[in-house]
Amino acid sequence: MISPKGRIVAAMSGGVDSSVAAALLLEEGFEVIGITLQLQACDETVEGRSCCGADGVAQARAAAGHLGIPHYVLDCRQVFEQRVLLRSWEEYRRGRTPNPCVICNEEIKFGVLLDYAKTLGAQKIATGHYARLGARKEGRAFIMRGADVQKDQSYFLFSLNSDKLSKALFPVGGYLKETVRSMARRMGLRNADRMESQDACFSTKETAYAEILRQRFKEGAVPGPIFDETGRRLGMHEGIHRFTIGQRRGIGVTLGSPAWVKSIDAERCTVILTTSKERLAAWGLIATGVGWHALSPGFKRLRCSVQVRYNQAPVSAIVEIEKPGTVLVRFDRPVTAVCPGQAAVFYSGARLLGGGWIDRALSEPVHMTGVAEEIIR
Repeated sequence: MISPKGRIVAAMSGGVDSSVAAALLLEEGFEVIGITLQLQACDETVEGRSCCGADGVAQARAAAGHLGIPHYVLDCRQVFEQRVLLRSWEEYRRGRTPNPCVICNEEIKFGVLLDYAKTLGAQKIATGHYARLGARKEGRAFIMRGADVQKDQSYFLFSLNSDKLSKALFPVGGYLKETVRSMARRMGLRNADRMESQDACFSTKETAYAEILRQRFKEGAVPGPIFDETGRRLGMHEGIHRFTIGQRRGIGVTLGSPAWVKSIDAERCTVILTTSKERLAAWGLIATGVGWHALSPGFKRLRCSVQVRYNQAPVSAIVEIEKPGTVLVRFDRPVTAVCPGQAAVFYSGARLLGGGWIDRALSEPVHMTGVAEEIIR
C-alpha cells in the first residue's frame, strides 16, 4: 500500500549523498524505493570510485537494507552506451569536448529511470544532486544552485525541461556536504565517509576517457599535424579526440616553454598550439540548443551571469537571442578556454535561467546594440 504522502524512487549510487537523500524522504513519511542504475559492466569501472560499478551496487544495497527500503538494480547498459557514450564519442571525433554528466542526467536519470518509476506507481524521483528547486507563479519548476557553493551541481541539470523538473526532488540540495556526512553518521550509514564517486561513471588512470571511447566503438585513430600560431609544423598527433581547448599536458611536443591547445580543426585534423595563455581568451560565444526555465519567452537581450564549465566562477555577460534556440553571449571580461561541446549555463544569482551547448568561442570583442533587460520574469 502506497504511503499517504506518496511513493518516491530514489536513485542510489552507493554514495553518501543519494543514501541520505533516500533517508530524508523516509523520515518525511514517503514510501521510498531505492534504484541503482547499472551503466557499465562490472569490469569496466574503477572499483570503489565509479557510481555504477559493483562496489556502488553493494554500497547502495547495504544503505537500502539499513533504511529498511526495497532496492533494485536497473540495467541501463545498452541505453547508456547509445545515448551517452556514443554521443560523447561523436563529439570528441568532431574536435569538441562533451559533457557526459549533463547527457546522463537528461537521458538516463531523468529519462529511463523516470519512465521506470512511473511503472512502479512513483510520483517523483529523488537524486543526491546538490541543487534546489524553485517554482514560478504559475507553478512551473526551475533549478537553483545548491546551498553548498563548493558542491553545487545545478550546472549539470540545465537541460532538464519543466516536465522532468516537476517530477524531481533534490533532498540534500539545501545542506552543506559536511552536514550531509554528519547526518549519515547519525543515521548509521556505513558509507558516511565514503570517497566521492566519479562523475563520468567511466574512468581509468592509464588512458584518457576519449581514447577509451574510441577503442570501445572500434574507431580508427586519425593522425594529423600539430602547428603553432605561425603555421610552423611542430609534430604529429594520434587523433584530435585526445585534445581539448586549453589543454597543456599530454600534447606530445616540446617547445621549451609552456604551450596550450588554442584550436582544433576537425576537417583538416589539425591542432593549433599557443605559447601565450592570453591567446586562449574568448570575448563571447555562440550557444545552440538553448532552453529557458525561469524566464518567460519574448525577451531579446538579457544581462545575467554565465558559467561555461563546472566549478568555474560565473562571469557577468549579456545574452542576446539570435533565433529560437541560439544565443550570442558577450562576456564583460574575457574568459579562458571556452570549449565547443561544453555547456553554457545562465544564472541570476542562485537561479538557473537556462542553458545551451557551446557551438563556438568568439576571439574578438562582441558588439551589441540596444539595452539588456535586467528584470527576471
